[in-house]
Amino acid sequence: MQSAEIARRFLAYFEAQGHTIVPSASLVADDPTLLFVVAGMQPFKPYLLGQQTPPYKRAADVQKCVRTLDIEEVGKTTRHATFFQMLGNWSFGDYFKEGAIPFAWELLTKSERDGGFGFPEERLWATVLHGDDEAFAIWRDEIGLPKSRIQRRGLKDNYWHMGVAGPGGPCSEIYYDRGPEYGREGGPEADEDRYLEVWNLVFMQDQLSAVRAKDDFDVEGPLPFKNVDTGMGLERMAALLQGVDNIYEIDTTWKILDKAAELTEQEYGRDHRTDVALRVVADHVRSAVMLIEDGVLPSNEARGYVLRRLLRRSIRNLRLLAGAQRGGGSPSGTGFMHELTAVAIGAMGEQFPELHRDAVNIQTVIDAEEAAFAGTLRTGTAIFDVAVEETRRKHAAVLSGAQAFQLHDTYGFPIDLTLEMAAEQGLTVDEEGFRRLMAEQRARAKKDAAEKKTGNADISVYASLLEQAGKVTFTGYDMAAGEATIVALLAGGVPVRSAAAGSEVSVVLDRTPFYAEGGGQLADHGVIKTDSAGGPAEVEVTDVQMPLPGLIVHRGTVRFGEVTTGSPAYAEIEVERARWARSRCSARSTAARSASWRSASTPVSCAAAPTWPGPASSAWSSCSASRPSDPACAGSRRWWASTRSGSWRGRACWSTSSASS
Repeated sequence: MQSAEIARRFLAYFEAQGHTIVPSASLVADDPTLLFVVAGMQPFKPYLLGQQTPPYKRAADVQKCVRTLDIEEVGKTTRHATFFQMLGNWSFGDYFKEGAIPFAWELLTKSERDGGFGFPEERLWATVLHGDDEAFAIWRDEIGLPKSRIQRRGLKDNYWHMGVAGPGGPCSEIYYDRGPEYGREGGPEADEDRYLEVWNLVFMQDQLSAVRAKDDFDVEGPLPFKNVDTGMGLERMAALLQGVDNIYEIDTTWKILDKAAELTEQEYGRDHRTDVALRVVADHVRSAVMLIEDGVLPSNEARGYVLRRLLRRSIRNLRLLAGAQRGGGSPSGTGFMHELTAVAIGAMGEQFPELHRDAVNIQTVIDAEEAAFAGTLRTGTAIFDVAVEETRRKHAAVLSGAQAFQLHDTYGFPIDLTLEMAAEQGLTVDEEGFRRLMAEQRARAKKDAAEKKTGNADISVYASLLEQAGKVTFTGYDMAAGEATIVALLAGGVPVRSAAAGSEVSVVLDRTPFYAEGGGQLADHGVIKTDSAGGPAEVEVTDVQMPLPGLIVHRGTVRFGEVTTGSPAYAEIEVERARWARSRCSARSTAARSASWRSASTPVSCAAAPTWPGPASSAWSSCSASRPSDPACAGSRRWWASTRSGSWRGRACWSTSSASS
């Protein structure tokens, strides 16, 4: 039974039992204390806490979740996954144990032909909390489960709470016996590998006033009304119904894993280390696709950093699998991630049709991250190898904090990747030393405007753009507006193909009249207009930066329409602001320029007396041609500039020997 069919049957069953079907909430959590939705109950938390009145008495849903706290364990075991789905049915002051237990039993044991999951009754076990005689009686008397397959367990196993004061209550769990080949007999108490948990039924009835541990808390009294919260892991259910050993072999994950093995010419099941890498790729690509669909973009902070880490772990493992970790790539030159993204969208698309709708955008984001990380990975891996050799030569087992910091700061190598690679080499990293150096760097960074140059993007992203598109031609010495082509767009620091109205974007043109901030000179403002197949669009430019020599980046907001990479554009600066900016700079340097007219031997630098900065080759003019009567012209060349309207804004003279300064 395919995963999408499992979800469909679950919802259909509970809809027939009078439940409102609630669509999955976004993976991006509303709770400010959390980055993502990490549990099926999270969207219902305000109802369970009594903060809001639920609009229904009964509900059922399939909730998307992402957990990355144990990301390093993904692939090493077959239990851990970053993205998963929880099937749940909910009662808010309606039915309680007498309803939840029969519902669960009927759906599990009803034949597949009749819309159930078809589990054989003789292989199902139940657990209840010690002292919960009510639940025990329902299992024994109403369901007919033999006493020998109902086990009583303690608070650690069969009591649920949130870890803080609030609602809590006993739970009853349903287990499936996979058979003697998976472990010893004795029920869930004896072996939870053989007896696999299928469904957890939580009966919220207590108000807790204090929680000190899983099994140490104070019950203040009963809740105003009793609730039911159940959770069934879709991936684990799929593994059982599809007859596979673990969640990496179910339909939605196996397709990605199998494609990764094909692309890298590996065979799953032959080597443990290879299997781990393939499982990491399959899990992380699936998670990344779902996060991007819910609006998360790669960045260096918060949710964006989690996504970036997932993608970069995937990329590195693919390169290791392909034997290309020393600088190679796929033989065709096309990134592996593009094909794997397409497979992931196909695998998940039946359950989430919106993935097909947004496929181009999802692939654009992932392709860009792969391209940006490729150079970092090539250089960083080579430097890492040198650091490892140096450490071993010293007969040490710890990479220094300085080495880890150099990899991060100079080569853009993430610390989590350094830690992971070091562990693979049997080494550790001086994390405390690394953190100290990072803190010192952050303190220094507050004193300058370096962050403004790169915004939210990795410098490697800009380096890649510069390499692909070449240097931007600056036309601002001669014109205030002109035609151009949009060669790149960035949103949230990540290259994208298009951006809609309201989006904050960074635009790279092949040529521009916009002057970038620098040398004491303010950046130009203005507009970039474009008219593509989707209709006219306009970007209001409020900042211009040059993160790398030759790369001019326009930052602003899409006023209306949709801007698209490759579209023709018309760039126009705000002339009055440009005049003000130039005159503001000229006013500060009037005295210096007056002195320079009298003595050409004293150079006036752009920083001290900014006029119209630009390359000397295009901005130098013959002194005799421009001011033949000026006495300072003897033996000198004049650097001059005018505003776009042609009026003089300022001049400074250098002696011939200082012309290159």
